[in-house]
Amino acid sequence: MGLLDGRVAVVTGSGRGIGREFALCMAREGARVVINDVGVSLDGRGTDEDPAVQVCKEIEALGGEAVPNYDSVADFEAAAGIVKTALDSFGQLDILVNNAGIVRDRSLVKMTEEDFDAVIAVHLKGGFNCAHHAALVMKEAGYGRIINITSSAGLRGNFGQTNYGAAKAALMGMTFIWALELGKYGITVNAVAPAGATRMTAALFERTGNEPPPEQNPALNAPLVAFVASERAGHVNGQILGRTDYAYTLFQHPKQIAWMWRDGGWEPSQVADNFDQVLGQHMQHVGMVMPQGMEYGEKGS
Repeated sequence: MGLLDGRVAVVTGSGRGIGREFALCMAREGARVVINDVGVSLDGRGTDEDPAVQVCKEIEALGGEAVPNYDSVADFEAAAGIVKTALDSFGQLDILVNNAGIVRDRSLVKMTEEDFDAVIAVHLKGGFNCAHHAALVMKEAGYGRIINITSSAGLRGNFGQTNYGAAKAALMGMTFIWALELGKYGITVNAVAPAGATRMTAALFERTGNEPPPEQNPALNAPLVAFVASERAGHVNGQILGRTDYAYTLFQHPKQIAWMWRDGGWEPSQVADNFDQVLGQHMQHVGMVMPQGMEYGEKGS
């Protein structure tokens, strides 16, 4: 028996990359899967490809069941159509993985409004849209698993990713809120920050000419997500999980780590006189831990 026998999952953006690995792993664990993918290029523009059907064929070859869906997560009503596909095809929806995403990397002063809005629409609004419609179904059933795919770009920061990092950090915040709101209905909400060489990270390796090392295999993320999506993870709620090389990790929630107190409050000059010796020594490092041989630098123009 698999961890997900009898369950139905929607994985958005699962026609390629990490999302595809999530879908394949869940299918191997017994889930029936809706493969949502609009078939766009990395920056969200249209192509003639149909990766959703290809992944469905791969799942069927494994002996599983899957159906494609082409609705855009960025549209509220279209996101309802993704959930409807699960209900129409399989009669239920137990698992939602908010994975769909695009990137348009540019530094702040070079990023256009359209670049910002496009990425926010898919990652952030798309996550809300799908979770809203899925939660209505899960609440009625008294069971559900929502997994938001976040990123170290949002949790730690990354050069040239204002739009992407903002959306991924916001997904972390929504994870906490939804975990509080939905836990009493048997629905858990967690976030996972995966790692791996995909279309989104290909440019990092192309710039150096290095081949991605084995630990950058995107399939390594999938077992963790499959577990969090299972009944056995019912006690895991409101957590930010991740992967580094061959290790699965748990992120510390943002919290106060140092205090500077003065009876009656502070004047600006007093803050200046005391900040470095009290709070300054605890300041945190900014930025992602990059793969070996990678360096920060401008991506895009």
